Amino acid sequence: MDIPSDTAQSFCATFFGLCPYPDVAPFDLSIPSPVASATCSQPVASSQAPIQIVHFSDIHVDPFYETGANSNCTKSICCRPYTSSDAPGNNSNPAGPFGNTKCDAPVSLEESMYAAIQQIAPQATLSIFTGDIVDHAVWLVTEDQNMIDINDAYTRMSGLPRVYGVVGNHEAAPVNSFPPLGLNVTPSEQWLYDELATDWSKWIQASADYKVHQFGAYSSKVPDSNLRIISINTNLYYINNYWLYENTMEADPSGQLAWVIKELQAAETAGEKVYIIGHMPMGQHDAFHDGSHYFNLIVERYSSTISALFFGHTHVDQFEIAYSDYTAQSFSNALAVSYICPSMTPTSGPPAFRIFTVDPITYGILDIDTYIANISDANYQNGPQWIHYYSAKEAYGPVVSPPLTDPASELTPAFWHNVTVAMENNDDVFNAYFSRQNRGFHDTPCTADCKTQEICGIRAADAQFNCLQPTPGIHFEKRDEGLQRTIGGKIRESICEGTRIKHIIAAIVGGHGVLEEGLQRARRKVRI
Repeated sequence: MDIPSDTAQSFCATFFGLCPYPDVAPFDLSIPSPVASATCSQPVASSQAPIQIVHFSDIHVDPFYETGANSNCTKSICCRPYTSSDAPGNNSNPAGPFGNTKCDAPVSLEESMYAAIQQIAPQATLSIFTGDIVDHAVWLVTEDQNMIDINDAYTRMSGLPRVYGVVGNHEAAPVNSFPPLGLNVTPSEQWLYDELATDWSKWIQASADYKVHQFGAYSSKVPDSNLRIISINTNLYYINNYWLYENTMEADPSGQLAWVIKELQAAETAGEKVYIIGHMPMGQHDAFHDGSHYFNLIVERYSSTISALFFGHTHVDQFEIAYSDYTAQSFSNALAVSYICPSMTPTSGPPAFRIFTVDPITYGILDIDTYIANISDANYQNGPQWIHYYSAKEAYGPVVSPPLTDPASELTPAFWHNVTVAMENNDDVFNAYFSRQNRGFHDTPCTADCKTQEICGIRAADAQFNCLQPTPGIHFEKRDEGLQRTIGGKIRESICEGTRIKHIIAAIVGGHGVLEEGLQRARRKVRI
């Protein structure tokens, strides 16, 4: 990459924390102007009998998980017999049959969750799966094994109501590797797109606009409904997708944003409602500011058509609000909400999934019920018991003014903004939200600047406004809690980014002695 350039500055900000993020570059998205008949806001709830929609994410199933293997190993993910001392019977920290918080999920936990979904929501209309099937042993992934894992997961999902999936960053081999179409390079992820196209075909209508073979996205009408699902490949805006650091970075990699505009315009013209689903939430710190901003402009324009957005990736329970004016955020200019699902893999807390109660006409969200399997329970390893954790309306409806408790009332973007106001004004409301992020697994306090930054992140579906600024070395912001965890209080291990390389580089730049330590180890090996 050329220095200076926006590409070099983006790389410097992301991997070294020594540069400010470059300003968002102007780009003409060619978004059609709204027609006079297009409404400016979502219609009111219909009060008709609601439907249920399932949302689950980040299952990270480890096919090599072994009951009795060491759960306290030297690798970033455990419960595998990496060495003879890690094997069952040879260690003092044996993994149970249904998972461990230092390990990715065994197949037994995956099957338990699917069975619980079928039991708890037998009448659910559809399922949304927001990606990441493959485990975190990223140094061992291969195309062949990933293909086996992906096919196995979607086969096991067959008993769920119609599943609409997305491309997770861990589905690729190597992880995070998603070259845009314009590069026309080898290796590519064509094998992955072709495999997903086959796996998804049993749920996606034949008339869908199927871009899976090209860049991993599709637009499909849900049968017997007025709802369209648009699944996007968010890896095309992900800072750890190294293919994106071209000398001149593409404003619209693979033309996905132009395609989304086309699909949303067609939905608006047809009077359809839309759910947008993807893996990485577009306001997170690991989304490129340019791609996030352009996407936010699209959401702003079509906010009367988009009923909700659904993401995963962070492994924690979060939400993000899109606004028409980020310099004066208020309930009156809150436009859309992204719902971020906690993970099934227990590395961030008890395994979880969600059931959304939905208006069948507007497809607005009436309530969200989160279910967990409490991995800290003494009887957990006898078989996970999936219990109701909390209802969003019960938890947050009473804290806004006026209270929102009517079962038929939608949880609108304005409502969620008012929840953030309640968080600002009431520490108990905020602390309850913060604890729910990882289902009570880490009771780390978040006060003062941490609280301010957390709320700022909620109010930032456009990543340039999420209040995170690059700083040299290792970043300890509390908003990273969902993506990283502290190891010995010194460095954070990546949970979902897929590789430790960024943290290694950051540690070197931050003067933490990693380079010197590595050289000393190398010298010792040479002497031996």
